[in-house]
Amino acid sequence: MRELQSPDFLVIGHITKDIVPGGYRVGGTATYAACTAQRLGWHAGILTRAEATLSLPEALVGVAIHRLPSDRTTTYENLYRNDVRQQFVRAIAPPITPADVPPTWQEPVIVLLGPVAGEVAPELAQAFPQARLAVTPQGWMRQWNGEGRVQPQRWASAERILPWADALILSEDDIGGDHDVLVEYVARVPVVVLTAGWRGATLYWDGRILDVAPRPAREVDPTGAGDVFAAAFLVRWHETGDPVAAARFANVVASFSVESPGLSAIPTRAQVEDYLP
Repeated sequence: MRELQSPDFLVIGHITKDIVPGGYRVGGTATYAACTAQRLGWHAGILTRAEATLSLPEALVGVAIHRLPSDRTTTYENLYRNDVRQQFVRAIAPPITPADVPPTWQEPVIVLLGPVAGEVAPELAQAFPQARLAVTPQGWMRQWNGEGRVQPQRWASAERILPWADALILSEDDIGGDHDVLVEYVARVPVVVLTAGWRGATLYWDGRILDVAPRPAREVDPTGAGDVFAAAFLVRWHETGDPVAAARFANVVASFSVESPGLSAIPTRAQVEDYLP
């Protein structure tokens, strides 16, 4: 089998099936983040596990995908009862470990660990010493009961990952209002971004705190917006060295992404630059 060209922007995590009326849509942090990096002009790659028969969306054309063997694909379903969302895990693919990294994929510029169901081995945080390492920890901050219903949990493996991270990007939903744990993370990671949907994001770096306002958007589908933000932030931070400019850029990219369903509205760099002054 011909080895795929090494990506510059590597996302590690499960591509998912997200159940929707009439079938499913392909999702997961890996999908949204890699698609964003690719549309912003980077050579993106995904290291994942999923069924060989899973059809990938056209939006991932041009993204290098190393699909590890699995007899199932991680699958989520959202059910609404009395206007309250309940999320369920319906299937989980096996984990991803350092031994699964292709030999020619050892030196990406940016690595994003993006678990959706705790599938990324913590040891992967040490596997790319030359890369800028970022983490979106939502998949480590959820648990599920025997019925698959998802509930929040404390991030047990944080101590094994955060010392190696250059950036941590998480949402208000991830921390569940526990700002004490946020203070702990800020003390351990050089750059932390807390996203808040339509309210924008808060940036913590170098002892400073800055609220970054969003671009107004007509929200149609917020799925994956945090993952889009993360990828755009990392791309622009690497290009400029300025986390403030990166957060403003990422807010714009993420705001475009919610204006149509799925991956369809993730913007190109030209669209973003046409909007920005």
